[in-house]
Amino acid sequence: MKYLTGCLLGVFLIFSPLVSEEASQQSDQNKKDVTKIAEAFGHLIGKNISSMGLKFDMASVIKGLQDAAQGKTSPMTEMECIEAITVAQEDSFKEQSSANLALAEEFLKQNTNISGIVSLEEGKVQYKVEKEGEGSNLEENSSPLIRYVGKFLDGTVFGSSVEDEPIFLSDMISGLKSGIMGMKEGEKRTIYIHPDYGYGTQGSLPPNSLLTFEIEVVKANAPVAEESSPSIPNSEIALPELSDLKIQ
Repeated sequence: MKYLTGCLLGVFLIFSPLVSEEASQQSDQNKKDVTKIAEAFGHLIGKNISSMGLKFDMASVIKGLQDAAQGKTSPMTEMECIEAITVAQEDSFKEQSSANLALAEEFLKQNTNISGIVSLEEGKVQYKVEKEGEGSNLEENSSPLIRYVGKFLDGTVFGSSVEDEPIFLSDMISGLKSGIMGMKEGEKRTIYIHPDYGYGTQGSLPPNSLLTFEIEVVKANAPVAEESSPSIPNSEIALPELSDLKIQ
């Protein structure tokens, strides 16, 4: 339901004020650019459709727009349409969850055969040391400075540090905490996290995503005030930063 609501808000509530204000101020220019405006409006609708997570037959969508403009009757009532979309989104979510989980488990299974891979949590958290470090080790209550890149299984980057970033181990998702524990200053690891030790089907990530982190410890312990630690909501944004990856 939230996806459909977002679509409707995006198309109508956001676009309507633009039309009412700019049309009155630039009516002559709008008349000249009506084709361009129509095309831009189509792009806006298309983007909102994409955000719903469903594959629509665009020819049918266009037919619906044309029929509505001509005053023809819709094949479904608005409530029937909303209910049908909600069911379709739930089915799509379940299918994606199942497919992603299978991919994650197969990847970790095959990954154990690679030289240098260390398995934790019954193989559901794995890491490989890319560069040895020296000096202090990360401990349970450490607040290290790190550099990182976070990726999905397909290699898509969902977050990275712009500068050295302070983190609290106590706030991390369990898989990342397990994988980072014991690292030394200067050490680099690649950490692989099964959905059970990441977000599972919760939060804003694609459900049951396997997470990969490339982590470098710059300083093993650099205490910072709690309020100065980066904090970004993890339920309404598409791709989280590292500070989002907290225990649920």
